[in-house]
Formats: sequence, structure tokens, C-alpha cells
Amino acid sequence: MTPELLLSTGIIPALSYLRGHGIPDTLAARRILMAIPMQESGLRHRRQVGNDGTESGAAASFFQFEKGGGCKGVLTHRGVKEIMLKACADFNLTPTPEGLWEAMRYNDVVAAIAARLLIYTLPKSLPDTQDEGWNQYLSAWRPGKPHLDRWSANWSAADLIVKANP
Repeated sequence: MTPELLLSTGIIPALSYLRGHGIPDTLAARRILMAIPMQESGLRHRRQVGNDGTESGAAASFFQFEKGGGCKGVLTHRGVKEIMLKACADFNLTPTPEGLWEAMRYNDVVAAIAARLLIYTLPKSLPDTQDEGWNQYLSAWRPGKPHLDRWSANWSAADLIVKANP
């Protein structure tokens, strides 16, 4: 998938949905929601690539959510669970970590809603700089093998893409 396609068919509709729940659609929100899936999956894998080279790992969607991690988190965190449960109802999803995990693999709007809500649980405001973005990504995603060497290019590309597609 191209970043522009994910932005127009997944991220912008997700932020539009969340606007109705009091979470604003901003350039900063679009940028971090674009940088993270570029970092996590390169927009090439809807399921984590396992050691055998197949898409058989524990994480799903371009955002790479795990059932017991991000999925459980957005369904149980006191600050966002009501919104996530409402989204599950609105999108006809089973409101469990397993149900969300299954749905977000191919529903980019739901995946972006969950990703934005996960970021929303953090105490800091949305990042304006590459370093702030990296720190927020680490805090929210807690990647097992973070790749700082790829972040700069992904952050810069995300910034250019969201500014070129307002």
C-alpha cells in the first residue's frame, strides 16, 4: 500500500470518526499515524513477519498491534475504552482483544482509530519533532527491536506526505 492511500482511506477517515468523540484531527496526529506504520510494517505486511519469513507473527495491521498489547490496551484504558468500545459497536466488531486484532488486519480505519487511541493514552501532547515522535512511538508501541536508524526517514516521509495531502 502506498502511504498516500493509507492516509486517504484509513487515517483521515479514522480521525474524522474520532473528531466526533472530541479528539481533533491535526497535522501532528496525521504525521505520527503515518510514521508509525511506515516504521512498523513498511506498509508491506498486515501481519508480523515471523522467523520463518511468513506473515505468522503476533502483531496485526500495518500498525502491528498485538492482542495482549495494544488491542487489550485500547479496550481497557480508562481514558479511551468507551470510545474504542463504541467504535467496535459502530464497525460491528467483537469488543475483545481477539476481535479487534482480527478486524484491524484488513480494516485500516479501525486500525488507525486504535492507533490514535493508543497514542491518546500517553500523557504528553502529540510530537512536533522527530525526537519527540521517536520517544512517543517507543512509549506507546514498546517495540521489542526498535530501529532508530529507520525512524528519521519514516518521520520525514510522513511529514512530507501529510503536508502534501491536507
